[in-house]
Amino acid sequence: MALVVQKYGGSSVADINKLENVARRVVKSKEAGNDIIVVLSAMAGETDRLIQLAHKVADEPDGREYDALISTGEQLTVTLLSIILNRMGFRAKSLLGYQVKIVTDRSYTKARIFHIDTKKICKELKKGTIVVVAGFQGVDKDGNITTLGRGGSDTSAVALAAALKADVCDIYTDVDGIYTADPNICRKARRLSRISYDEMLEMARAGAKVLQPRSVELAKKYEVPVYVRSSFTNEGGTLVTKEDVEMEREVVCGVTYDRDQAKITVVRVADRPGIAARLFTPLAHHNIMVDMIIQNASLEGYTDLTFTVSRKELKKAHELVQEVAKEIGADRVAIDADVSKISIIGVGMISHSGVAAKMFSALAGEGVNILMISTSEIKISCVIQEKYTELAVTALHDAFGLDKR
Repeated sequence: MALVVQKYGGSSVADINKLENVARRVVKSKEAGNDIIVVLSAMAGETDRLIQLAHKVADEPDGREYDALISTGEQLTVTLLSIILNRMGFRAKSLLGYQVKIVTDRSYTKARIFHIDTKKICKELKKGTIVVVAGFQGVDKDGNITTLGRGGSDTSAVALAAALKADVCDIYTDVDGIYTADPNICRKARRLSRISYDEMLEMARAGAKVLQPRSVELAKKYEVPVYVRSSFTNEGGTLVTKEDVEMEREVVCGVTYDRDQAKITVVRVADRPGIAARLFTPLAHHNIMVDMIIQNASLEGYTDLTFTVSRKELKKAHELVQEVAKEIGADRVAIDADVSKISIIGVGMISHSGVAAKMFSALAGEGVNILMISTSEIKISCVIQEKYTELAVTALHDAFGLDKR
């Protein structure tokens, strides 16, 4: 007998027929003798619908009420699945975030998990109950409903698996695993049978939508084996796990892209201590995530500072930066929302030279201009004009021969 956490995304629970399909998968695992915890997202499109409703009544809805509203989609799916499982003759019980007591901070829409009280779940598992938990949800110390950010059900599932010391966390989605590139734009993309936590984390941060980055961070920290599977077939799958010798031979394992990028440049900033802190502190206070940062070499005591944020946060970030720019005497603030980020990822970069040169040559060969560059031990990212995104992904996939391994 194993303790298994199964998470199903929005496309897997999009209607009653798909919920019935999920129920059959859950029952199959239960009949194999496993203890099962199921974590569900809202139906596909439901959270977006709720967000639109909130913004119809207020441009900037109150954070507490906003989270209370957009978390209701998961309540629908967990109760429906529990009803279906009970009808099929299996004891099932739905639990919302506050009922489990997934305790978080009070950063509405981006809450981080402090602690999970496992007593209620363990009590139900001992009775043979299939426990169906609402993903995406938490509760702060004062009992207010919080949400974990888009894709937060992945984090819910991995956090539960870690807290309960589950044997495996299966993430069911509409794709059959992790690919070397998005198969929707690169027909040569190849499914990976396994990938390291570090590589998956970089891919998720760089735009791959299969797993939320925070879920991969948790999986790595607590060594939770994560298996990405399709909820519509029994084929394929990718295991996200610790590095091994075979993985280290992969110089580059994947190419990712992220269109949710916007570039902000503060022109002619005084080159003195404290200026960068002045610019980025207001963004941090408003929970605006900054991705890439580049500062030009100082010229006559002045420099340009460029960074990227999510397009969804561009308006607020622009307002905040403009205020500080006036205070520090910068010339102006320029923005560009027509950009995307292209990245190559692989643990083999640590021990191989020439990877960056090969990437830049491949992009140059297709006439793609590089606007920004950022590197880590196992990732190189470039900001380019958005219109070249698909061309760049295909060119890099071919350059590194990712279809041939």
